[in-house]
Amino acid sequence: MLKKVIIGLVIAFVVYFAYGVFTTRSHSPLTTAEGSLGDLTVSVDYCQPYKKGRLIFGEESEDALVPYGKYWRLGANDATEITFSQDVSFAGESVAAGRYRMYAVPNLSNWEISLNSQLGEFGYFEPDYTLDVLKVKIPTRINPNTIEQFTMAFDSDSTNLFLSMGWDATMIRVPIAKQ
Repeated sequence: MLKKVIIGLVIAFVVYFAYGVFTTRSHSPLTTAEGSLGDLTVSVDYCQPYKKGRLIFGEESEDALVPYGKYWRLGANDATEITFSQDVSFAGESVAAGRYRMYAVPNLSNWEISLNSQLGEFGYFEPDYTLDVLKVKIPTRINPNTIEQFTMAFDSDSTNLFLSMGWDATMIRVPIAKQ
């Protein structure tokens, strides 16, 4: 009898876990943002969660979805990954061409953005911080219009590509230049 109960609990757990994994994609769809400047191409693969009336950025004591000072995978589900087709300057710091895990530690006045060489991980789990390639602080901007779905997009001028990220009333803009 005990064996049947244990087997039943294991099956229930597996079904519950599988349901969660397979339905989150519809709630926070996987997308790619791409930008280019001449022969430089940058792409970001990330999942786009929605605000759904929640407090997004704030203090942990306020039950913010993304608490200040804590690791955030820059989206939902899988870890966010960024790819550079050639060596670049990322917010003033040199980065070799390649693919990196990108995550943030948001704060009220800035986000600390990190690139990490650990790839293929589920984003809920924090990265191995010893594999960080760089950390940069990017000032936040207030957006007067609420952004319902977390979004990344590229724009450019004659010398830089800019990666903008926005959700709720918060935005950041990261300059990326060819080396």
